[in-house]
Amino acid sequence: MAASELYTKYARVWIPDVEEVWKSAELTKDYKQGDTVLHLHLEDGTELEHKLDPKTKNLPHLRNPDILVGENDLTALSYLHEPAVLHNLKVRFIDSKLIYTYCGIVLVAINPYENLPIYGTDIINAYSGQNMGDMDPHIFAVAEEAYKQMARDERNQSIIVSGESGAGKTVSAKYAMRYFATVSGSASEANVEEKVLASNPIMESIGNAKTTRNDNSSRFGKYIEIGFDKKYHIIGANMRTYLLEKSRVVFQADEERNYHIFYQLCGSTHLPEFKDLKLGPADSFHYTKQGRNPVIDGVDDAKEMFTTRNAFSLLGINESYQIGIFQVLAAILHLGNVEVKDRDSDSSNIPPNNSHLTIFCDLMGVTYKDMSHWLCHKKLKTATETYIKPIPKLQAVNARDALSKHIYAKLFSWIVDHVNEALHSTVKQHSFIGVLDIYGFETFEINSFEQFCINYANEKLQQQFNMHVFKLEQEEYMKEQIPWTLIDFYDNQPCINLIEAKLGVLDLLDEECRMPKGSDDTWAQKLYNTHLKKCVLFEKPRMSNKAFIIQHFADKVEYQCEGFLEKNKDTVNEEQINVLKASKFDLLVELFQGEGKVTSPTGPPPGGRTRLSIKPDKARPSQSSKEHKMTVGLQFRNSLQLLMETLNATTPHYVRCIKPNDYKFPFTFDPKRAVQQLRACGVLETIRISAAGFPSRWTYQEFFSRYRVLMKQKDVLTDKKLTCKNVLEKLVQDPDKYQFGKTKIFFRAGQVAYLEKLRADKLRAACIRIQKTIRCWLARKKYLRMKSAAISIQRYVRGYQARCLAKFLRRTRAAIIIQKYQRMYVERKRYKRQQAAALAIQCILRAYMARQQYQALLREHKAIIIQKWVRGWLARQWYKRSLAAIVYLQCCVRRMRAKRELKKLKIEARSVEHFKKLNIGMENKIMQLQRKIDEQNKENRAMSERLSNLEISHTAESERLRGELNRLRGAEEEARNNANRITTLLEELARLRKELEATRTEKKTIEDWADTYRHEMEAMVSELKDQNNLLKNEKNDLNRMIQEQGQLMAEKMQKALEEETKQLENDLNEERSRYQNLLTEHLRLEERYEDLKEEVSLTVTVPKPGHRRTDSTHSSNESECTYNSEFAESEESSRGREDVTKAALDMSLFLKLQKRVTELEQEKQSLQNELDRKEEQFQRARARDDEDHKKARGAELEYESLKRQELESENKKLKHDLNQMRQSLTGNAGAGMAAPGSPAYKVLLDQLNSSNEELEVRKEEVLILRSQLVSQKEAMQHKDEKETMTEPITYAEDLKNLNDAGEVTQAYMGLKETNRAPTPDYRELNEDGELWLVYEGLKETNRLLESQLQSQKKTYDNEVEALRGELQSMKEENNRQQQLLAQNLQLPPEARIEASLQHEITRLTNENLDLMEQLEKQDKTVRKLKKQLKVFAKKIGELEVGGQVENVSPGQTVDEPIRPVNIPRKEKDFQGMLEYKREDELKLVKNLILELKPRGVAVNLIPGLPAYILFMCLRHADYLNDDQKVRTLLTSTINSIKKILKKKGDDFETVSFWLSNTCRFLHCLKQYSGEEAFMKHNTQKQNDHCLTNFDLAEYRQVLSDLAIQIYQQLIKCMENILQPMIVSGMLEHETIQGVSGVKPTGLRKRTSSIADEGTYTLDSILRQLNSFHSTMCQHGTDPELIKQVVKQQFYIIGAVTLNNLLLRKDMCSWSKGMQIRYNVSQLEEWLRDKNLMTCGAKETLEPLIQAAQLLQVKKKTDEDAEAICSMCNALTTAQIVKVLNLYTPVNEFEERVSITFIRTIQTRLRDRKESPQLLMDTKMIYPVTFPFNPSTVALETIQLPSSLNLSFLTRV
Repeated sequence: MAASELYTKYARVWIPDVEEVWKSAELTKDYKQGDTVLHLHLEDGTELEHKLDPKTKNLPHLRNPDILVGENDLTALSYLHEPAVLHNLKVRFIDSKLIYTYCGIVLVAINPYENLPIYGTDIINAYSGQNMGDMDPHIFAVAEEAYKQMARDERNQSIIVSGESGAGKTVSAKYAMRYFATVSGSASEANVEEKVLASNPIMESIGNAKTTRNDNSSRFGKYIEIGFDKKYHIIGANMRTYLLEKSRVVFQADEERNYHIFYQLCGSTHLPEFKDLKLGPADSFHYTKQGRNPVIDGVDDAKEMFTTRNAFSLLGINESYQIGIFQVLAAILHLGNVEVKDRDSDSSNIPPNNSHLTIFCDLMGVTYKDMSHWLCHKKLKTATETYIKPIPKLQAVNARDALSKHIYAKLFSWIVDHVNEALHSTVKQHSFIGVLDIYGFETFEINSFEQFCINYANEKLQQQFNMHVFKLEQEEYMKEQIPWTLIDFYDNQPCINLIEAKLGVLDLLDEECRMPKGSDDTWAQKLYNTHLKKCVLFEKPRMSNKAFIIQHFADKVEYQCEGFLEKNKDTVNEEQINVLKASKFDLLVELFQGEGKVTSPTGPPPGGRTRLSIKPDKARPSQSSKEHKMTVGLQFRNSLQLLMETLNATTPHYVRCIKPNDYKFPFTFDPKRAVQQLRACGVLETIRISAAGFPSRWTYQEFFSRYRVLMKQKDVLTDKKLTCKNVLEKLVQDPDKYQFGKTKIFFRAGQVAYLEKLRADKLRAACIRIQKTIRCWLARKKYLRMKSAAISIQRYVRGYQARCLAKFLRRTRAAIIIQKYQRMYVERKRYKRQQAAALAIQCILRAYMARQQYQALLREHKAIIIQKWVRGWLARQWYKRSLAAIVYLQCCVRRMRAKRELKKLKIEARSVEHFKKLNIGMENKIMQLQRKIDEQNKENRAMSERLSNLEISHTAESERLRGELNRLRGAEEEARNNANRITTLLEELARLRKELEATRTEKKTIEDWADTYRHEMEAMVSELKDQNNLLKNEKNDLNRMIQEQGQLMAEKMQKALEEETKQLENDLNEERSRYQNLLTEHLRLEERYEDLKEEVSLTVTVPKPGHRRTDSTHSSNESECTYNSEFAESEESSRGREDVTKAALDMSLFLKLQKRVTELEQEKQSLQNELDRKEEQFQRARARDDEDHKKARGAELEYESLKRQELESENKKLKHDLNQMRQSLTGNAGAGMAAPGSPAYKVLLDQLNSSNEELEVRKEEVLILRSQLVSQKEAMQHKDEKETMTEPITYAEDLKNLNDAGEVTQAYMGLKETNRAPTPDYRELNEDGELWLVYEGLKETNRLLESQLQSQKKTYDNEVEALRGELQSMKEENNRQQQLLAQNLQLPPEARIEASLQHEITRLTNENLDLMEQLEKQDKTVRKLKKQLKVFAKKIGELEVGGQVENVSPGQTVDEPIRPVNIPRKEKDFQGMLEYKREDELKLVKNLILELKPRGVAVNLIPGLPAYILFMCLRHADYLNDDQKVRTLLTSTINSIKKILKKKGDDFETVSFWLSNTCRFLHCLKQYSGEEAFMKHNTQKQNDHCLTNFDLAEYRQVLSDLAIQIYQQLIKCMENILQPMIVSGMLEHETIQGVSGVKPTGLRKRTSSIADEGTYTLDSILRQLNSFHSTMCQHGTDPELIKQVVKQQFYIIGAVTLNNLLLRKDMCSWSKGMQIRYNVSQLEEWLRDKNLMTCGAKETLEPLIQAAQLLQVKKKTDEDAEAICSMCNALTTAQIVKVLNLYTPVNEFEERVSITFIRTIQTRLRDRKESPQLLMDTKMIYPVTFPFNPSTVALETIQLPSSLNLSFLTRV
């Protein structure tokens, strides 16, 4: 095809770019041959002229059509080149958030740097069993392909995971191993798959470290072989490791860490078992702090240590070995802290008592002296002598580090060996899958020996990869029988020869290591001399003589020669090793076992493992160590050769991991880094090999379906292959561009894009033609409509205009007349208004003038008065100032005179000092008097305080003051005689007099205030009356509010009850689901138990069947689970006799399973009790709802009347208080009675305060008492009703109240009749004297019951005490309620109501729990008493034949009692019973269950016939009162049903048949049980057929459990049948042909949507559903049960379809949404035809329906986003976003969903609370219920068909 046809205007191309590597552009001008410039338009809007290379004139790469962008397989692209690959990966990674992409046989995995929910168990189950091309790319798809090929081809497989550090290799390998462990499982109970997964944490802790590129970088390579047995179950694994980076132990670069295990140790120092290691933080050790970043964000090292230790334990490494490992690791850390000091230039030493070296020696069990000596010395040997030479500090430090590395390498190897031992299996390995997790191609600024080995390994792997790709391409061409031409591909064998051939790099390196004085420099010179200018792949750097360059397949790498020899030798001091070998530490000695006397640990590892610690070959000790050393390079080459042999012997699968950026940003794509890795990992080489041939491949059917539009009708032939050939020859002129194979058409690169262009042009032309025709038709229709409308409008407009003219003329004349009269009226009104205004103005003006004159006279008079008062005030002010000045002068003069007098007194005082000494005693008396005066002063102050609060009459107060005054005067006289200081007392007395006057004045003031207060009180009384009236009004308002709020409360209670009912239903379904899951586990254990019994023979003697009698109500669970029936025992004994060649029974496993079965039975019983309790509670709640609704209104009316009475009483009380206050104010005359302190005053104050307080309290109570009282009252009513409804009256309480034996007899007979059918005719009963026998038996029963009553008396006394305690607790609860009410009164009204409701809910919940506990206890008592009474009933039955049978052994019964009178037998009807002999039981079970063919029974006989026959046999055993026969029959039946289901569990017809019969048998047990609840629909005859002697309620539960197990088995059987049909029929098949086109696919073909022979369609699913439905109907399955089965079927269909839709990008398109909706409509139509629309099946398809609608709705604007959020309520946010991300246009006319729109959806759905799970649980089974369905079949009318071979049964 000419370039001019492709490089036309608007064609899009890729041009190189510095930043983005490749940039998209569009041609603005056609390219013509010979043009040197292309005119381009870039995406950013700029114009560009792209110059072509003048030499090559190569045109830029063409861009693929948008329809091909984002494909799952890169080989599906039409144009295969680097920019197309890069762009496709970027679009999938950034836009669709898809990290996996196929590239032919390679899976490209891009590290998202974010946890994605795509690795769960549900995803694993979705990929299990699927073809690799049928699902979206995933690591699980590669693992499934490997697993499938291993089983199909019986060939070992390998998964090769490669990529640079940080690309996600380890995680990918881990997920592949998890897939194998989950899908295959283990062949034994040893959980080998868990051990395989447990090896990951161990290897990551000791072999992974943080680097600048990766937080969990693997610093070693590993190849794990996962072994499988012949059934392809995991039996073990084996691990090989390669090239551990030992240098990291002693050195880390910035921002890097040592191996994780060291930091885990340092983070767990707080554990007691690590105290002896004397560790500290990681910053305190030299080996862990060099990177200066010891913490990884989001990683808890202590928690990781816990995980590591658990993994050790799981792999069998016990605690002592673990402590030993940690001891060695701690010793390495301490050794790194040992400080070496210079002694001189040639020697060094370690100071004595170095703490870290001491700890190292203690941990390693070596002597401090030897270790410190050999760390600083080395031994030199010559032919005759041995020298010990000191070494300088640098060499000593290097020797210390070399020892640390050597110890760690030894420990690493030891752990790997023990992990392999734990994973080793004794079972012979049939096949294996290897997972290779190895380092990718590396190039750094400084590349050393490690990078050289890594790149060497990648060269070998790349060569193997190229050969495999080439081989697959060749096989494909040969299979299709098309001409094969050799494709040239890059062969890197010359590079491999340069490295490993003779005189290659490794060979010269080993030779230099053997030289005594070999060095890196001499080795470099040898390399230059050998390879420079001789090998084009080897170069020498210009500026260095110590480096070399090798051209690898990915890039050129420059290696620095420094350190190559040392790392290749890997030497360590021999004497240091000898010191460690002499250790007392057992683990250390074990590490160095087999260590030779050589200085370098050499030798090939066992099993092909490659480690840096290398063991020597076995050689004689006398030989020189140099003769048998193996260098690291040689060992690595050998192990790599072994690895390549292993890979070549397997089928490889490739996973290439890509690191999108260097900054670990989530979903950030760096094109430069991605291209580098794509070139290095071989992805582009795969593309190049594919592009060199025919990369695009179509089947003839797919080509015909896709390009049918390019064909004319005459070109279409019956032979599709010939049609395609004819069309292609016309469309593509160059025959070299395509080839025809047997089943496919092969196209060169670019041809599919050309065909797509032709198809798009044809469709576009057809669209234009359709649009043209339709637009013409629409325009003509519009024109005709407009013309007709214009004529009609003109007609109506002209008529309207004529009418308007006439109307205008009439209105004009009328307007003139109206204007005449209106103008006259207006003028008259104006004149009258002006006249009135003039008169008003005159009046106002005259009045204003008069007022102004009056105001002037008034102002003049007031001014005179003001002047008078101001002048008077000024005169008074002058007088006061003068008087104050005079007083001040007088004060100054008097002060001066007082000072002079004081001076004189002081002089006199000095002169009488001698007189004072002579009168010391007098001074003491004066001091006493002074003290007494002070005391009196205190009393005076207290008195003054009392006076301030006078509350007694004036007379008494005056007398007390006079007495006090006289006393004070006497004291004053005495003080004046003793001392001259009485002046103070006189002043005090004057002050007291003043206070007395003030008190009198205050008293008068109080009296005045009392009068004022009396008047205020009268006003307050009137105000209280007003408030009382207001309260009455409020009362009326409150009554109205009570009614309204009562209605609201009723509505709220109704809603709350509905929600509670819904919650109870959900809880009930959850309990059922848990219980049924437990039954499933129980069934699995039973099947396991049966399998074990079949595989081994019994070694114990089975006792012979015997007759033994036990309680008939004994639980049948034990007999069911342990097979304790005679039938089971006889069957097992016969089986033991027949099969004597089997192995011995594993008794330990048997006991373990038996114990587990017992535990499951106990748990099952507890769950059943809880389920019954939940159901009973649900029924009680539902019954109570109706009564509560009826009584709510009555409670509200009662409360209203109560509240009205309370308010009236409060009003009366307030009136009484007011009257009392009036009497206290008016009835007592006199001023003294109303004073403060008087009784009237106190009564007044108290009553006023109390009335105010009560008024406020009542205001609050009115607001809240309604909610409190109503809620409490209703709660108490509910409690009383519940007690009266649910409290059972036990038989013991009835017996307690009986007085004599007659009443006991009557009670017994009444109790017996509750478990029997209606009483038969007593005349028939008394024919044989049975009444007398019953009477005699009752006498003995009475005695037994009396003794029992005496023994129970103490119990009842205890119950009385318990009731008293309960009464006391009720009192406490009442007090607590009152306290709560008081607390609520202090809260705001809203908070009060909320708190009261919350408390009421809590109280009711607690009461319900207590009542349920009491009910359970009473039920247990009832059951116990029933059992006792049944024992008595048995004894009475024995008395019936008393005297005839004396010695009857347990388990035996008398077949026919001897009758005393022989009465002739009358003709009677059949009783609906079948009699059989005990020895015929095996035959009955065999013919009716084990050998019965369901199809014959379902077609010819009544449904459920086996169930009816079994029940009729059971009735006869009950009639005979033979409990042993009942038990054996039921147990045999249950066991036989289980056996037949185990044998034919995959046959839907068999499972459905026995599900129907089991349910019918269960319904018969209920219908004929004699319980009133099940007898409502019975006829009288059916009631007569009820069981009379045995209560089989527990067996009903066992049968219900069996029915649940059968139902679950039916669902599994049905799922296995439907599973292969669902995806093909619902998704892949085109029910509406031609809607969806076939897109180009890559190497991994998907299932074609065109229906071929054997392909399932929607009709296949509908036919299968019809088959299921008709089968169940024929078997007589209950209609409700059929609805549940159909609901489960539709759930499976919807879940599987939706899960596949979410995992298949090619299915997410508009046309596929239409197909799905059509298919769903067909399923709904099927439901309507079967009258099953109400079974809930349609609702299970709602998620699928919404997903299909999501594919079809608009996805552009915010309104669309809002519509999607409201529409997709059954889909989770993850599912909606996944569908939008996967949405792929099939045609160019559709548009992709933008990232902005998806983010808008995520933002709107952010607040949804839902599970983050992506896929639906396809294993989920709805809990099943078996509603009671009574039968109308009369048992006496059932006939036994001869075909059943049941002639040994006799109708009774």
